[in-house]
Amino acid sequence: MSEIMLSPRLNLALAKERGLLSVESSELGTVKQIVHLGIGAFHRAHQAVYTQQANEMCDDNWQVIGVSLRSVSVQEQLRPQNGLYSVCQTDVSGNSNSVMSVVKDVLVLPNEPIKVLTALAQAHTHIVSLTVTEKGYCHDPASGNLDLENTQIRHDLDNLSTPTTAIGLLVCSLKDRYEQGFAPYTVLCCDNLSNNGQTLKQIVIQFAEQLDKELALWIAENVPFPNTMVDRIVPATTKNDISELTRELDYQDLAMVKTERFSQWVIEDTFASDRPKWEKVGVSLVKDVEPFENAKLRLLNGAHSSLAYLGFLMGYDYVHQVMENKDLAAFLNHIMQTEIIPTIEPPQGINLIEYSLDLLQRFSNPALNHRTYQIAMDGSQKVPQRLLHTIEDKLEQNTPFDGLCFAVAGWLRYSMGFDLKGDPIEVQDPLADELFNIQKHDFYDIDKLIDGYLTFEKVFSKSLCESAVFRQKLTYWLGIILANGVETALKILLMECSNISAEKV
Repeated sequence: MSEIMLSPRLNLALAKERGLLSVESSELGTVKQIVHLGIGAFHRAHQAVYTQQANEMCDDNWQVIGVSLRSVSVQEQLRPQNGLYSVCQTDVSGNSNSVMSVVKDVLVLPNEPIKVLTALAQAHTHIVSLTVTEKGYCHDPASGNLDLENTQIRHDLDNLSTPTTAIGLLVCSLKDRYEQGFAPYTVLCCDNLSNNGQTLKQIVIQFAEQLDKELALWIAENVPFPNTMVDRIVPATTKNDISELTRELDYQDLAMVKTERFSQWVIEDTFASDRPKWEKVGVSLVKDVEPFENAKLRLLNGAHSSLAYLGFLMGYDYVHQVMENKDLAAFLNHIMQTEIIPTIEPPQGINLIEYSLDLLQRFSNPALNHRTYQIAMDGSQKVPQRLLHTIEDKLEQNTPFDGLCFAVAGWLRYSMGFDLKGDPIEVQDPLADELFNIQKHDFYDIDKLIDGYLTFEKVFSKSLCESAVFRQKLTYWLGIILANGVETALKILLMECSNISAEKV
């Protein structure tokens, strides 16, 4: 029998015995509730941590009810552990671990729809937060509008009492509050969307308008959707991570999450009612999130996606391995410093040059083992806000953006579904089949191939489709990649960009 099976599993009794709980909810005051849709590793390593820290510092009693929209895995991990789990912060200096107790239950929507809707309706639910990934918003990433042709959205519009999407859940529960005359909750989007709060508000109102114009107006006038920016690298937990933590602590924690030490959260200070005192534990409550959001989306997320597609195609499994390649590191430094930063208004108190250099160091953390394949998922939902919006700004500025075009070409090459050896890639993307069909018909004619991509309106905006400069650059770099492979194509890019060389990093 393996060592991990011999260790006790983390539970309430063990936590009390070993002094792992700093504050018990019974010692605090009236319970106040956050319902979180999409309770994956990121929420547990980020927003939940801030909420528990605020509880402890301010003797408050906020709790989180997590909702999984599909999978039972997080519920199966957390319920036997009384909602307890470890957050392991790691880098080359070692690990530090803390136990979280703020998550009181996890509900699985397909199995417990009444419990989910009840939690959303409760008067002490003041905030509904979301990390459902970009595709969970069932919208068109190019326009930001609700996708009314989405099959799940169609289902929810026809069956609002049994919603299956985050959008359906929000409208169903807000409709109940509206009809009962109850106060609304605050909707707190924590996903990587441009103007994420306002984008979600637009999507929710567009959904509501299909059902009841007065409901849509009430939502528009009364429900806050603060914009936010979240920043922390949280790779998927592996069996090896759990085994290592078990050996270190002598108990099993099947719900553990692993993350870096860095963490940041910026929130537009617009709430319907009560909220945790997050500002006491390092959260920035501001009037305007956009400068922080643009810096993070374009520099961190844009660079992350770029290194994921190019690195994966070059055979690298992990981000830190990508950073060990001098050409890839030089490429990332170039696009961040030369192409992306000039499009960003610096957030107050942040030096963008230093921020970008810090990002390169964070990407180099070998303890995280963050998979390029994980970052590469759902590219059609991510590339518009991470790369294409920046390119649109570069076109307006009439300044070079070959590196960004190279990154987009890398994503298109990845979406073709086969690696450099010709072996298949399982492309996990809601538009994977449509993207594959474009190259299937016109793979051997680069001009027709590019035309097929640029007229794909679910990803590329009209302005990019009509830009002769963008078309020329994308045609050139995708052609170079297809003819020579990513590694050689990257060297050609480095030579053509006179202000970049591998020796710079």
